Order: sequence, then C-alpha cells, then structure tokens
Amino acid sequence: MKTLEQIRAKLQEYPIEVTFPDIAEWQTGNTGVDYIHTFDSGVAGPHAMILALTHGNEVSGAITVNRLLRSGVRPVKGRLTLGFANVDAYRRFDSSNPDASRFIDEDMNRVWSEARLDSSDDSQELRRARALRPIIDSVDFLLDLHSMHEEAPPLMLSGPLAKGIQFAVDIGVPEHVIVDAGHANGKRLRDYGDFGDAASPKNALLIETGQHFSVRSKDVALDAASRFLITTGVVVATDLTEFIKQAKPVAQQVLQVTQAVIADTMDLQFTQDFRGLERIELAGTVIARDGDREIATPYDDCVIIMPSLRHLGPGVTVMRLARVLDSW
Repeated sequence: MKTLEQIRAKLQEYPIEVTFPDIAEWQTGNTGVDYIHTFDSGVAGPHAMILALTHGNEVSGAITVNRLLRSGVRPVKGRLTLGFANVDAYRRFDSSNPDASRFIDEDMNRVWSEARLDSSDDSQELRRARALRPIIDSVDFLLDLHSMHEEAPPLMLSGPLAKGIQFAVDIGVPEHVIVDAGHANGKRLRDYGDFGDAASPKNALLIETGQHFSVRSKDVALDAASRFLITTGVVVATDLTEFIKQAKPVAQQVLQVTQAVIADTMDLQFTQDFRGLERIELAGTVIARDGDREIATPYDDCVIIMPSLRHLGPGVTVMRLARVLDSW
C-alpha cells in the first residue's frame, strides 16, 4: 500500500510566493485571549470577526489579519474582532514539508460542536477552541479565512442555510458560492451554535481563497475580508480602499454539494488531473478509482469541488460533487 509521502511526492509542488508574517507582536491582545484583538466603536451595532489560521499552513489569512491590524482599521459602529486561531501549528511551518503544519493533534475545523467542546476530550486544538469559544459566542458575523491544497479558483462556502447563501451573495465575491453541509467527522466553526441555526440572525462564512502560498490567494483574502466588513456595516469602505484590489464578478454562481467522495484506501486515484470546478457532462462518467471500486458522476453536468490527494487516507474526503443551482 502506498504511503502518504509517496503520494505527495508525485503531486505538484507549489512555490511559496508570499512571506509568512511574524505575528508574535499580536500575542497580547485586549480580550484576555492570546492573539485576539477587539475594537469597540461605542456605537450600537453588530460584532464582526475575521479569524485566520484555523489551519496552521493557510498563510493568506494570517497575512490578511496582520495587515488589517497594522492598518489601524476601526469600526464605525458595533465591534470588530481580528484574530489568529491555531498559532502553535503556524509556528511549526516548515517549507520543506508544507502540508505538515495544518494542525498539531487534530483538525481544528472539526471540533466546533457543543458535544466536543463540553467533553473531557483533550487536544491542542480543543484547548484553543475552548479559549476562543466565549468570544465566538458573542460574534454576530464571522468570516473564517482558509486556503486550498491545490491551485484553484476561490470559493465561498456558505453552508446549507438560506441566510448563509444570501450573505455570500450580498458580499458579492468570489464568483463561486458553494452550498455544503460540512463534514461527517466533525463540525466546522462556520456551522457552530447560532451560525448553524436558521432561526438566528447570526451568520458565518468560510472562504477558500486559492492555493495556500500564492500571491493571488493573499489578494483574494484581503479583498474578501474588506468586503465582508463593509457588508456588515461595521467598517466603512473608505477605510479599506487599499485592500479592495480584485474585480468583482458580474454575477455569482451557486453550486450545491450533493455528496462527498471519501477514500476507502490509500490507492485512490483520479482519472483526470482535476483542479476544481470541472463540469463533467454525463452521468456515469468514472472520475476516480479506489482499489476495485469505481467512482462515477451521479448526474449530468456534475461539478468537481476541491479535489486533492494531498491528505489521502481511509475516511478522508478527497473531492465533493455539486450541481449548479439556478435559483435557491
């Protein structure tokens, strides 16, 4: 059976086009929680938060929050919180093994259920999530900044609720909005608590800005974060002009994930060099083989979402399958 190292050795290597910021200066915040900074306008309004480094090697988010903190941006109403999540994983980043610092003990974006947070389980990521939890509980609008293993167009992951889709459409970037229900092996921050309650006005989005180490991903993150803050009304556009550099798409396309492709073995292979957003015309087209199992498209015009073998293992999602929503 193949090892993960053997699989990664055959995958494309991506150059590190950006500088990883030294975020040590932001350790001591004003919230009682390291690396979390909150600014209160003194005027009634919502609490908006931008969070980076849910995964330690996703540097575009770290660059964005670092830039926003350095800019001195402040809310005109409500509160603004800027923070870094899995700092310990970020500190471990090694350019010779760039996939290894995603987390330390477990994926921090799978622990956001009351059952896990209230349990006696222990891990580096759970301890950090528990420290962040009181702040997260006070947030009305949250943007969780992520990036991708492979080079692909950016995606806004809205979640399955109409309020999330509308929020993504209101922000207006990026071009593709992905309606998905998350992962079977744990709840994302985007879906935690009131964010995942259709009856609550609280709302959260997760953006995948592009390949982890690309300049383009950094630019997408800064642009989307700025538009998020403007949409919430917490910050005015004139205070964020220097960060809004991306062209806004003429229209967005909403894609609904219908199922995940989950590996059974370490032998799973794609039938094509998928990079994401490929549209497979015919149902029944074989798109992957996992040992003796053939994996085929379940319907015509099936769209491939975030394909990657970089973290292949039994039980790991290696791609998602989606259909275009003409209306929602």
